[in-house]
Amino acid sequence: MPSTMRAYVLHNPGGPDALKLVELPRPEPRAGWVSIAVRAFGLNRSEWFTRRGDSPSVTLPRVLGIECVGEVIANPGGDLKEGQRVAAMMGGMGRQFDGSYAEFTCIPRENVFALETTLNWAQLGALPEMLQTTHGSLHIGLEIERAQNILIRGGTSSIGLAAAALAKAAGLRVASTTRNPDKDALLRSAGADDVLVDQGELAAQVQQVQPGGFDRVLELVGTTTLLDSLQCARRGGIVCMTGMLGGQWELETFRPMEHIPTGVKLTSYAGESGDITTSQLQEYVELVATGDLKLQVGPVFRFEKLREAHDLMDANRAGGKIVVLTRADDNLEG
Repeated sequence: MPSTMRAYVLHNPGGPDALKLVELPRPEPRAGWVSIAVRAFGLNRSEWFTRRGDSPSVTLPRVLGIECVGEVIANPGGDLKEGQRVAAMMGGMGRQFDGSYAEFTCIPRENVFALETTLNWAQLGALPEMLQTTHGSLHIGLEIERAQNILIRGGTSSIGLAAAALAKAAGLRVASTTRNPDKDALLRSAGADDVLVDQGELAAQVQQVQPGGFDRVLELVGTTTLLDSLQCARRGGIVCMTGMLGGQWELETFRPMEHIPTGVKLTSYAGESGDITTSQLQEYVELVATGDLKLQVGPVFRFEKLREAHDLMDANRAGGKIVVLTRADDNLEG
């Protein structure tokens, strides 16, 4: 086992070039942590915000990356065997301590999920955070068990595409939004029954598609469209803000009595890995493997091309979850 590893370190905020490929000592696990050989990791907006300097709680320098899949190297607790396939996510990963933009990482045991699957690393690498965030948004933030329909705002994002698939599988009628009419086929293939072209205001369109408003609205664009999304929910409906694709953290003006329609509930979801169990994650992974759950995977990059992957994320042109593979001999085909 090598004593050093390659890792991307962010010393100062900036563009993709701010991610510097360096050689670091391979981290050793302490009690309650697991050492993982990283095989793949997905890119997330959380890392995008941190790279740009918009995550003030993250101290630099830092190895970013809030999720990964790989193989156990060492587990002082002994409940995970060497070579076990695992997923790891959140719990301060890539924020309070160094994360997955590296060939090896160490993660608290409670944030590591043992998985059994025949999916290749590119396919598996797209799933952990996407499934956890989507699962939490739908079942904790939106309580879709009591709903019949949903509007997904920001539908072409990786979470938006996954939400359409999971909501459709749960029996809901799904409407998704896009700013680009050419994305209609992509959204329908993910599970959308209706596609709305979003030019900033949707409330009028919604009344044509779902008179009275939607039972549930998943807000992935963020504060730039949140007030309009509140107008898209029916009385008794729920709007959950999960994403900030619009790149803006705050509302300049928020007057709750005016902006929240009577009887509409506003929630948010920024949960943790504890919001999904190992068995739930395993069930989702099995559904993907059998083809019963179809999720949109975006381009797959080699480790050496991480900055190019961030360029693509900056441009919002991925069309699915971006995945990075750490080993040159792994198949790029997801």
